[in-house]
Amino acid sequence: MKSSGPPWSVGEVAERFGLETHVLRYWEEVGLLAPARDPAGRRRYGPDDVVRVGVILSSKRAGMSLDQVQALLDAEAEGRREVLTAHLAELDRRQAEMERSRHMTEHALACTAHDIATCPRFRAHLQDVVDGTGRWAHAHA
Repeated sequence: MKSSGPPWSVGEVAERFGLETHVLRYWEEVGLLAPARDPAGRRRYGPDDVVRVGVILSSKRAGMSLDQVQALLDAEAEGRREVLTAHLAELDRRQAEMERSRHMTEHALACTAHDIATCPRFRAHLQDVVDGTGRWAHAHA
């Protein structure tokens, strides 16, 4: 950021995080941010505001919607625990899918079969999906 310390302008904060200024203004509009204003009405972001921007970005990268981020940032939000519990369950589901994909990729790299679909060991591993009884089949039904 150009200035040496707080408070920072909307442009300086946007530049710091590689965002467009309209993103920060939108997050303010939906209640995720509430920067102070100077006498001319310009937004002035302090250190706590910058941390909130970091939380929002980190949460979005973790797959949270803005509604979920709002619940994360607001300890008094109605249904906060349910929203966060549901997100945790979704992360667990995605992690399981990634582990299965990693296993498939590692097997494909080590497998002598040119087409992994013809590999008997891999076909056995995939049988629950083929039968429609695997976790993947239920998650995408």
